[in-house]
Amino acid sequence: MMGVIVLLHRWLGVAFCLLFAMWFATGIVMHFVPFPSLTEAERFAGLAPLDPTAARIAVADAVAASGIPDATRVRLIQRGDGPVYVVSMAAHLRAVRATDGQDASVRSADLALAIAGAHARQRGLDAAHAALVARAAFDQWSVPNGFDRHRPLFRVALGDATGTEVYVSSRTGEVVLDTTRSERGWNLVGSVLHWIYPTVLRSDWALWDGVVWTLSLLALIAALLGAVLGIVRIRMRSGRLATPYRGWHALHHVLGLAAMVFVLSWIFSGWLSMDHGRLFSRGQLTGPEADAANAVPDWAAASLLNKTPLPSSVREAEWFASGGEVYRRDRLALDAQALVRTEDASDAGQGGFLSAREVRGLTTRLAADCGIPGILAGNDDYPARSTVPGAPVYRSHCGEVWFDIDSADGTVLQRLDASRRAYRWAYGALHTLDFPTLIARPLLRDILIVAPCGLGLVFSVTGIVIGWRRLLLSR
Repeated sequence: MMGVIVLLHRWLGVAFCLLFAMWFATGIVMHFVPFPSLTEAERFAGLAPLDPTAARIAVADAVAASGIPDATRVRLIQRGDGPVYVVSMAAHLRAVRATDGQDASVRSADLALAIAGAHARQRGLDAAHAALVARAAFDQWSVPNGFDRHRPLFRVALGDATGTEVYVSSRTGEVVLDTTRSERGWNLVGSVLHWIYPTVLRSDWALWDGVVWTLSLLALIAALLGAVLGIVRIRMRSGRLATPYRGWHALHHVLGLAAMVFVLSWIFSGWLSMDHGRLFSRGQLTGPEADAANAVPDWAAASLLNKTPLPSSVREAEWFASGGEVYRRDRLALDAQALVRTEDASDAGQGGFLSAREVRGLTTRLAADCGIPGILAGNDDYPARSTVPGAPVYRSHCGEVWFDIDSADGTVLQRLDASRRAYRWAYGALHTLDFPTLIARPLLRDILIVAPCGLGLVFSVTGIVIGWRRLLLSR
């Protein structure tokens, strides 16, 4: 049996030693430079102020014009070519002009360039030398599935000092992603390598998922076998622990024992990052829960909300339903909004965010036996954040399932059953050390991530040397 373990560890180690080294090195890079995205602060900063008088059709007419009768949300934004309603549901979205209900998708490169330039100027970016780079369904930075509803995307290089590129949705004309030269460079030696993210592979999600899950599992088996061998081969000399090996093998053995707990937990939790429902629940709403959370509003009633005029300072307006009531939220600033309620809902709550009573109206539709929603603490072990800074997030316990609701827009941020709560510790806590106490101490967390990854990298290099020598001997 031990001979089989030795043989498997030897050749799995030869096959995966470079992958181990790459994972540890790129993990350090990823900790400091995440994959490019457009933050909510950047998105909001790029919005132009709305002209409330320019929207000539009602929201109900916009839904009808969109051809999405079961739309769940509608947003009104200002583009350079006029105000636009963005009508959306879970899998589809479409933009129509707020002046006449005509299709407002972006087909012209000139329009995409103008939208990108206007967005950049709103954010204070230099767009004097902006130029269209490409119109494509996928590239290295737009492979995540969240962009599927916006494809194809127009990629516009601003030509500024930081090499900023922005991506314009062909469906809505919104900027949905930005990258800088620095982000792209660091991610080529960070996330792209770590996640095995080349465009040709990642654009096929199922294939990418299967490949990376399998490689991670084999790497975990190699590490487990190595741990068994490392423990079995410990010797006692003069009352002290010792290794029977010499040279690189001795260094590999000692470093492996020193890094064993971290390596096993990190590789295991990294493998779990690719779980996607294989062992743990995915945290997704069930069919009935999704129907309740994404209820189709009474769009005629939604149009009546416009009896309250849009403020002159509004940047974005959104209509949605929650708990059987229809709301309009007016985004006034990144951290400020107003909620307009129907007369029937006016006694349910006041202010710019949903109240606990209004949130309970939603959770009682999601599940039975739901308790009174409570505001989530900022240092909760199962954190969730609103899209609006400072807006409360409510948690409702419905039996063994927890629902976290964003008070800013009524969306369900998390569905935490027992399996998903276990996954939070098995993956998130082990792999990224996102314990609340460490999040509050970022320098300590940096050290506790970089130092073990550095040790794992050195350990992996010894495996590369041993593996290379083994290959030379086998020739």
